[in-house]
Amino acid sequence: MSIKIPINIPIIGDEEIKSVTFALKTGSLTSSDNLGGKFVQEFEKLAAQYVKSKYAIAVNSGTSALQAALLALNIKKGDEVLLPSFTFVATANAIVSTGAKPVFIDISKNNYTIDPLDLQKKITKRTKVIIPVHLYGHVSYIEEIIEIARKNNLKIIEDAAQSLGSTFKGKHTGTFSDIGCYSLYPAKVITAGEGGFLVTNDKKIREKLLMIRNHGMIKGYDTTVFGLNLRMPEISAAIAKEQIKKLPKFLYKRKKNAKKLTDLISNFDLEIPFERKYEKRNGYLYTISTKNRDKIMKKLNANGIGAAVYYGIPVHKTPYYKLRTKLKETEWASSHVLSLPIQPLVREIDLVHMANIIEKETR
Repeated sequence: MSIKIPINIPIIGDEEIKSVTFALKTGSLTSSDNLGGKFVQEFEKLAAQYVKSKYAIAVNSGTSALQAALLALNIKKGDEVLLPSFTFVATANAIVSTGAKPVFIDISKNNYTIDPLDLQKKITKRTKVIIPVHLYGHVSYIEEIIEIARKNNLKIIEDAAQSLGSTFKGKHTGTFSDIGCYSLYPAKVITAGEGGFLVTNDKKIREKLLMIRNHGMIKGYDTTVFGLNLRMPEISAAIAKEQIKKLPKFLYKRKKNAKKLTDLISNFDLEIPFERKYEKRNGYLYTISTKNRDKIMKKLNANGIGAAVYYGIPVHKTPYYKLRTKLKETEWASSHVLSLPIQPLVREIDLVHMANIIEKETR
């Protein structure tokens, strides 16, 4: 059976279509201006306001955001950057693109984010940056990570690609550190088609990021630092500025679906996601763990439900990296986790159907 209930799907309305049409009619599809085009600037203002950051800098992908952040902090060959292996490969690839070495850290079994204890063990004299990933919308153990970074004079770049809208003690992910990075890929909580953005409270970092995304230039051909073409097109920004206005409504529905699904499956033989004290998750992915993962997924997929595995192969075990690093919890998670759809278009009847299938397979 084809998938009728996708794990995630872009929700595009008349507002986005109208905004894109207007952008097309202006004839200005992109801008090499240091501050970007009209729609880029409008989106950046809205994004900064939403996460309560001084500055937002729009780029053409979440991967570009990570790459730009590393360049802004002068990460180079010989440096080491600490990150979890249980994440999408873009986090590691961004590090490699700078010439630095990714050093993979194990995760906490509680929420699949970087384990502060293993993190502390992996720090060397070459370590420069920690990249915690707020996976599935869970907030990393950010207070512990900040303390470790402070004691070791390290910078932090938050990979908040999956956690736009998640908070801890009322503070948004991406805003606890030097730089936060977000993705606007179609499968995220909001989209720009392709796109991403960074946030920072540091004016100098913001000015450097504006140059990095635009070939290192400030005005004209005055390349001052190393940069690339990481600019967000005006059409993408036209979509993004309408999407971020809808974000609270999208997150409300996701959280409502998550609560309903929790009520339905909490007594089954599996582990379900939870919010720790002071944490509010955005409901990006509802990820369970179960010994019957593959069996349950196959049954759900056969019934049109787009349950999916993120991530069946940890980054350090992919053919490109192929490291012998032993990460016990990461390797356990890769064979036990299963993400279930709770995106805004999922109905209560869909959640009940999902729960009935899972119940039969966990008896």
